[in-house]
Amino acid sequence: ISQPEPEEKSGQSPQWPRVSKFILSACAATVAEMVTFPLDLTKTRLQIQGEVALRQHGSQTAYRGMLGTALGIVREEGPLKLWQGATPAVYRHIVYSGVRMVAYEQLRDVLGRSEDDRFPLWKAAIGGMLAGAVGQFMASPTDLVKVQMQMEGRRRLEGKPPRVHGVYHAFLKIVSEGGIRALWAGWVPNVQRAALVNLGDLTTYDTVKHFLLRNSSLQDTSLCHGLASTCSGLVAATMGTPADVIKTRIMNQPRGPNGRGILYKSSIDCLIQSVKGEGFISLYKGFLPTWMRMAPWSMTFWLSFEQIRKTMGISSF
Repeated sequence: ISQPEPEEKSGQSPQWPRVSKFILSACAATVAEMVTFPLDLTKTRLQIQGEVALRQHGSQTAYRGMLGTALGIVREEGPLKLWQGATPAVYRHIVYSGVRMVAYEQLRDVLGRSEDDRFPLWKAAIGGMLAGAVGQFMASPTDLVKVQMQMEGRRRLEGKPPRVHGVYHAFLKIVSEGGIRALWAGWVPNVQRAALVNLGDLTTYDTVKHFLLRNSSLQDTSLCHGLASTCSGLVAATMGTPADVIKTRIMNQPRGPNGRGILYKSSIDCLIQSVKGEGFISLYKGFLPTWMRMAPWSMTFWLSFEQIRKTMGISSF
């Protein structure tokens, strides 16, 4: 006698698996974030340094390349600074990854599979973009704090006073200067980036995984999950880097008394200024550390995610 599935299809699953999926998504994302966070910090510094040099009238950038940036941080600020801003990053993923993973599966149930149990690519793309956008909008305040904390070490080396002294102080400072709405500064490019990244990550992983299961001898095991996550990391990095550069620069810019950014009026203005001042290639600043981070992040996350689901008796993603 075959055992029943842990949960029914077509959106009829009981409520507890959704809560479980949220928790295990957050746990898997936390592991992946802590392992790969130094690459995220390196990426952020690379994305900002060209902007700083340009505004200092042609001064040389502090670091050159991913390895030089990472070594410079270790030498000048200490190895632990590679994890500066990790706390809000973990907070972000508790919200972001939890929401996006649950939302995608719900959208997959609502949009429905075809008669042969395939989830069409166009539906997967819509589901991935919507899930990423919703998750990132809800997590945008923690992303803002993370970016600002990541740049504190650089500010101290430049002789500038620190802007924030911790996660709690950062939240209070942002709200006191610009109100609650200031917590969502840069949310537009943030959400745009998340939609593109999840179009690459969620959509690619889901599509590649089930393609392999249907068209190869691979079983629903870690090998299949690893291959699918490798593809998703590369596609996500390629699609998300330009929006990530714009998002980082908008979030890091100084703000006036009204809470509005001083350097850029909007994400479009930041895009135009970046391309005009530094060339189109500036939109792919930090691509290598982004990809090198997304590849192990994606693999760590998906392998952990699938294994925890299996351990908890929840069906495979």
